[in-house]
Amino acid sequence: MSDIQNLVHLLQQGDFRTIAKCITMVENDLPDANELLLSLSNYNNAQVIGITGPPGAGKSTLVNALLKSYMDEDKKVAVLSVDPSSPFNYGALLGDRIRMSEFYLNPNVYIRSLASRGSLGGLSTKIIEILDVLKSCPFNLILIETVGVGQSEVEISGLADTTIVVTVPEAGDEVQTMKAGVMEIADIFVVNKGDRENADSFVKNLKLLAHSKLNDWEIPVVKCIATANYGFEELVEKIEKHAHYIAHSPIKKFHLLTEKAYQLIQHKRMKDISKPELEQKIQEGLKNEDFNLYRFVSEF
Repeated sequence: MSDIQNLVHLLQQGDFRTIAKCITMVENDLPDANELLLSLSNYNNAQVIGITGPPGAGKSTLVNALLKSYMDEDKKVAVLSVDPSSPFNYGALLGDRIRMSEFYLNPNVYIRSLASRGSLGGLSTKIIEILDVLKSCPFNLILIETVGVGQSEVEISGLADTTIVVTVPEAGDEVQTMKAGVMEIADIFVVNKGDRENADSFVKNLKLLAHSKLNDWEIPVVKCIATANYGFEELVEKIEKHAHYIAHSPIKKFHLLTEKAYQLIQHKRMKDISKPELEQKIQEGLKNEDFNLYRFVSEF
């Protein structure tokens, strides 16, 4: 058995050290990373849940509460927490994940912090490949928590089977602004910190704004208090209901695969483009008085 075949075999067994090694290989484009990806075929049916929303909405606390619920059901769960990047080494800036510390030694939970590395979509540039590594493992669910950078996080809708948008009662009129971006990708809305003032009226207004992407799926709005573990039975029920819905909706599956293929092709075609080299050639091109950016790009 080759080294790559052995790695794939260990992935399918759910060996955490192998999972960590393979993610590092893929994330950093190390030797044999492409061969590893080409060898992945035994994808499981793990539901991929994207959790997004503005900073301070309590996404990490929500993930922690979901983990508690899934551990009670003896589920195997992987968590990908995409953090802002360190400006010095491009590593994950908030990689300690203090809120999830109680699950670090749990054999049913795998937690990995990833650096966004400047990606504007709130995700890591290698998130598709890393997700496929995890889908080769025996997890029941894969949770992806995004950076929380605002409307640009719509990228998560092209990766997750179920996208949860987390917001808080204080959002108020900001919902109208968000509606043009993050709000439109939700399969489920969560109003966290539901014990705060005006929470009920905010939930009511949000239900009026919530719209159905497809006629047969009404987007639910769930009020939660993550720190008190309130509202999570309803949330887990809605997540399971949506999983059942997408299992009978090939349109969603085709959309997800198309989005993944498009991004992979885009990354592959741009792989040889170096910004420093591009800048150098532009400096040289500007020496010509008739420099034209569009002509430069077409010749590049």
